[in-house]
Amino acid sequence: MSLKGSLRRVGVALLVTAMTVGLVASAGASPGTAPSRTATTAGLTSVIVEPSRLGSAAGMAPIYRFVLSAKKSVDMTMYELVDPTMVADLIKDRRRGVKVRVILDTNRERSHDLAAFDALKAGGVKVAWANTIYEATHQKTITVDGVESLILTGNLTAEYYTTTRDFGVFDTNPKDVKAIEAVFGADFAHKAVKPSDGADLVWSPGSQAQILAVINGAHHTLSIENEEMADSAITRALVAAAKRKVTVEVTMTADSAYDSDWAAIVKAGGHVHLYADSSSVLYIHAKAIVADAGSSHKKAYVGSINFSSASMNRNRELGVITTNARIVDELNAVLTKDYSDCTPATGCKNYR
Repeated sequence: MSLKGSLRRVGVALLVTAMTVGLVASAGASPGTAPSRTATTAGLTSVIVEPSRLGSAAGMAPIYRFVLSAKKSVDMTMYELVDPTMVADLIKDRRRGVKVRVILDTNRERSHDLAAFDALKAGGVKVAWANTIYEATHQKTITVDGVESLILTGNLTAEYYTTTRDFGVFDTNPKDVKAIEAVFGADFAHKAVKPSDGADLVWSPGSQAQILAVINGAHHTLSIENEEMADSAITRALVAAAKRKVTVEVTMTADSAYDSDWAAIVKAGGHVHLYADSSSVLYIHAKAIVADAGSSHKKAYVGSINFSSASMNRNRELGVITTNARIVDELNAVLTKDYSDCTPATGCKNYR
C-alpha cells in the first residue's frame, strides 16, 4: 500500500483490537472445503478477484480455505497482515501440526503488522520480520505444502476487502513453487539469494525490464491497472505504445501526483479513467497489465509490483508474466469492466 493508500486506514485500530481479543473466536470462520492441490495440469490454474461479485466473504473464502487445507506446511510473505481470521487460521494450522512460517514487512508496516506478529508468535507460529536490506518487503505470497503458491496483488488487510480491487493467481508449476520456496527460505533467514524466474515469475529487485517488455511488446491493446504511476520509464512506454496506435486504457484511482503522467498518456492518444479516492467507491490497488487480449500475442502481468522505481528496483516483490489464455481472459474481463464502469455516475473524476 502506498502513502496514499495508508491514508485510508479508517478502522485499523478497531481491527487490531479485534485481532487481539477475538482471535480464538475467529478461528472457525473460514467456510467451505479445502481445494485439491493435485497438479494434474501444472501452472497458473485460476484467478481470485477481490471484491468478489458475491461479496467480500465469498472473495476471501478460497484464500482462507487454501491456508486451512495445509497438511504439512504454510509459508507466507506479507506486506500487511491485519486480518484476525487469517491470523487465527494460521494458528489453527500450527496447533494441528502444520509447520507455519510467516515473514512480515518491517521497514514500512511494522506498526500495523505488530499485532499479527505478536499473536502468531504467541500461537507457536514461526514469524520473522523482513530483511531490512529491502526498502520494503511488499511481496504477498502464500505457499501450501510446497506444491502450490498463491501470488496476490493485495494485502491481507480486512478493512479493504469490500472496496479494493485486487487479484490473486494460484500456481502449481513445480519450477515456480520451488523458486518461491527457495527465496522464502533465504528471506526468512535474512540470507542473500538470487531468485529464479521459474516458468512464469518476475521478482523485485530487478523487475523493471520485464514489466517494460510486456508494455513494449503490445501490438494492439493494453489494459492497465496499478496503484501508482511513479516511474518515468513506464510512462514513456505507455506514451510510445499510444503513439504507435496501440489502444491504451489505464484505470486507476485519482491522485494529483500522477496528473502529468496521465496527461502525457492522454496527449499521445491513450485513455485514462480515474476512480475517486474514496472508501465508498472502488479503489484500484491491483497491479495488472493485459496486452493483446484475444490474440495470438496475448500476455498478462499480475503481482505485487507497482509502477514505481522503489517497487521495481529496491523492494522485495513477486508477480507473474503469463500467456495462459484462461488467466489472461479472466484478468481482461475484470479490467475491461472496471474501465467501462468508471464514469462520473459511478464516482469517477478527472474522467478522460
